[in-house]
Amino acid sequence: MKINGYPTPEKLKKKSDIDLLFKKGKWLSVDSLRIIYLRSSDKNPIAAHQFGVSVSKKFFKKAVDRNRVKRLLRESYRLNKNLYKEAFGDSSVAMLFWVSKELPGHYSSVESQFLNLCHKKTS
Repeated sequence: MKINGYPTPEKLKKKSDIDLLFKKGKWLSVDSLRIIYLRSSDKNPIAAHQFGVSVSKKFFKKAVDRNRVKRLLRESYRLNKNLYKEAFGDSSVAMLFWVSKELPGHYSSVESQFLNLCHKKTS
């Protein structure tokens, strides 16, 4: 398996998992990024590590723009997965949101916000 991959079992897709995440998850925000996460515990047993991204149709009417932001979010997660796992744990479920009305200029701005989000969680 690739170290920096984003394989299918790692993608958050099941409605029941997403509902549980919104019901019991904790929110954390940095600039234009917001994450909701849920760690595995006795009360919330999670089988595997899963991660998803979402971009509001309200802010980005064109699918092209939404897909661009989602690609940038997934790429920042994929390349910094080890830092994410240190901050949020190996067996966690999380969903990342872009909450700004403006398109990100470059990948580097999205990545720096993602890294700040991970550092904020560890501190």
